[in-house]
Amino acid sequence: MYDIIYIGGGLNYAGAIVAAKNGKRVALIERDLKQLGGVCLHKGCIPSKMFLHYASLVYESHSEILEGELKLSQAKLLEKKEKLLAHVTEIVTKQCEHFELIEGDAKVIAPHKVSVNERIIEGEYIVIGTGSSPLIPEGIEYNKKDIITSDEVLMLQSLPKKIAIYGVGAIGLEMASFFATSGVEVTLINRDEQILPKAHPQIQKGIIEQLERVGVKILSKHPVTSAKSTKRGVHVVFESGESNYVPMLLVATSRRANTEVVACDAIEIQKGIVTDAFFETTLANHYAIGDCNAKLQLAHAARAEVLNVTEWILGRNPRTINLEDVVKFIHTLPMSYASIGKSKHMLESEGITFRQSVVGLNQFTYSVYNHANHGVMISYVDSEDFIVGAEILAPNAEELIATVAMSLAGEMDVNMAQKTVLGHPTFSEALERTFYKL
Repeated sequence: MYDIIYIGGGLNYAGAIVAAKNGKRVALIERDLKQLGGVCLHKGCIPSKMFLHYASLVYESHSEILEGELKLSQAKLLEKKEKLLAHVTEIVTKQCEHFELIEGDAKVIAPHKVSVNERIIEGEYIVIGTGSSPLIPEGIEYNKKDIITSDEVLMLQSLPKKIAIYGVGAIGLEMASFFATSGVEVTLINRDEQILPKAHPQIQKGIIEQLERVGVKILSKHPVTSAKSTKRGVHVVFESGESNYVPMLLVATSRRANTEVVACDAIEIQKGIVTDAFFETTLANHYAIGDCNAKLQLAHAARAEVLNVTEWILGRNPRTINLEDVVKFIHTLPMSYASIGKSKHMLESEGITFRQSVVGLNQFTYSVYNHANHGVMISYVDSEDFIVGAEILAPNAEELIATVAMSLAGEMDVNMAQKTVLGHPTFSEALERTFYKL
């Protein structure tokens, strides 16, 4: 009998560490202990941001004031990635030495009962953190070779000369940036008309201009009805009846919550495992955190959720997490997009009275040599002058948004924000300017 059983070795391990250090008897079950740390560490945000970092160096080398040109060595990049991930996995495993690690496929078969490796273990509390998997649309014959997903794209031994990417979410946009800035001919296929339809219109425009500037060809309103590997390449057929052959297709349309772990009728499943504001499922003392609850597919959100749940179990009555106030970002090149709190789209949809302050980065000389002429900072306040959100398109937007994240956590109003003096020359001073314009 365990105090807490954590199922899934992604960011769940952070909660298990805290629980074990506070005297709880803990077990963590992971299908493959070589993947301890989860998708983010092994197949997602850590390696992808590493790839994008080196691709940005290649892009910078194209400047007219630099002589010569860099070429990305995919083989060396893969080698460096594998060494990094092995090192980090070793560190994570070491941190888990205070509780029991169990390798195997787990299922919650009844209240407080988990089946794993043909035995049943019991826990007073169960925390499910089984993540998500790529969702392959009907008609696409996924083969892991020339029709791939995010699981394979960061394992490519060499870069293709051309690639088509189906999907314009975070994975699609980030990989389009990586391949294009690394010298690969990229076609980005969008089933709809807009890219980032819930972002501010100026940001939508800026993202498209940036993608086209780095060489991405965008096909809008082109839903794919089928894709099949042939001797000529991947045959992609569109809803319109048009078709094309591409050497490689990356399917990045969406991800689905991994809910197969649930084999107990008391735990409700809809789009993901249903939970309340405290991430408790429809079965008391059973929780679901991260992608599997289908609330917010972000590693840092999963970490915050499991720590919140663990604090509840430890009896510390933590605050409720407002997932709107979790930083969201897409690491495109050379500028990335970040948002937090309420966006213009959300404020208008919810009928909230607000004011916005928009500052273009082209007003700052710093933008000229940072590829940021189409960048923009936008801040939002409500009718009582409290800051309620922001959207940023700028180099390192995911870092710049931290100022607004702290403002929301501290419930700052405009008057308080205007007392902030930020550095010059930096992009953060553009954010300071938005506060003064409110």
